[in-house]
Amino acid sequence: MTLQAQVDNDIKEAMRAKEATKLGVLRMLKSALMNAAIEKGGAGTVLDDAEGMAVIRKEVKKRQDSIESFEKAGRAELADKEKAEIEVLSTYLPKALSAEEVATLVSEAIAEAGATSRQQMGAVMKIANEKAAGRVDGKTLSTEVQKQLS
Repeated sequence: MTLQAQVDNDIKEAMRAKEATKLGVLRMLKSALMNAAIEKGGAGTVLDDAEGMAVIRKEVKKRQDSIESFEKAGRAELADKEKAEIEVLSTYLPKALSAEEVATLVSEAIAEAGATSRQQMGAVMKIANEKAAGRVDGKTLSTEVQKQLS
């Protein structure tokens, strides 16, 4: 079952179970997936699962940024709402890598790239991003690469 079909199916289930929060998040996700598909190739285009995961990660990142802003402004109730939305979106993402797994992945990428200094960080990041396949955010990956290259 494709990611888009899974989201459609989960929307129906959320309607039946009368889960308003989950339903709202899934409808927003369906809309984001449709918009990405239209941008890719027009109406009727279907995203593959990797492209769908990228859309979901983008939506999670938006919410993380919102949480940060809401917490700075003292709006805990809005931050909690965003956190609940992230929980729903996270069910569609692969399991995140642990800190040890990220460190191992980065050291393998450094060895593969033959990098010895921070000047070669771009090549290492490219390899590390491919190996991570979206299971770790770019900021965490970048921090680990910088740490190991210095």
